[in-house]
Amino acid sequence: MYAVVKTGGKQYRVSKEDTIMVEFIKAEAGSTIYLDNVMMLNNNGDLTIGTPKVDGAVVSAKVVKQARGPKLIIFRRKRRKNHRRTQGHRQDLTLLKIIDISPDGKIKASNKKTQPEGDKENKSTTKETSVKKSIKKQTLKKASSAKAATKKSAAKKATAKKTPSVKK
Repeated sequence: MYAVVKTGGKQYRVSKEDTIMVEFIKAEAGSTIYLDNVMMLNNNGDLTIGTPKVDGAVVSAKVVKQARGPKLIIFRRKRRKNHRRTQGHRQDLTLLKIIDISPDGKIKASNKKTQPEGDKENKSTTKETSVKKSIKKQTLKKASSAKAATKKSAAKKATAKKTPSVKK
C-alpha cells in the first residue's frame, strides 16, 4: 500500500515505515501528525485517484526531528559594473516517519491527534484569531479617531492664535 501526499507545496510517494524530509511543519519532535491531503491511494492493487484529493484518506506520521537543509550560496554579479551581492540561505525541514496509511480515515485511538499548521486549520484557533483581530481593529479605530480629534482641535487653536501684523 502506498499513497501520494501533498505537503509544503510538494508531493511525496509514501508507504508504511518510510522516512521523508518535508518542508517545515510546526510540530514538536515525537508528536504524531495527520496528513489528509492525499492525492492518490493504492490499496493492494485498488488504485484511487482524488479529484483533487481522496476523501477520507489519512496518512499518519511521527515527527522524528526538526532539521535544517544544506547552506545555499546565492551570488549575483553584473559584468563591467562592479556589482556583486552574496547571500546565504538554509531551509527549515522536518523529518517524518510514516506510521500508517488509512484509506477510510479511521485512525488508532491510542495516538494523540496533532494537526500540522500548514496543511489543516483548527477551527477553534481561527475563531480565536478572528476575535483577536476584530478587537485589534476596534482599538486601532478608537486610537485613530482620538488622534484625528486632537489634530482638528490643534488646527483650530493654531488658526485662532494668528493675528494680522501691521507694517508701518
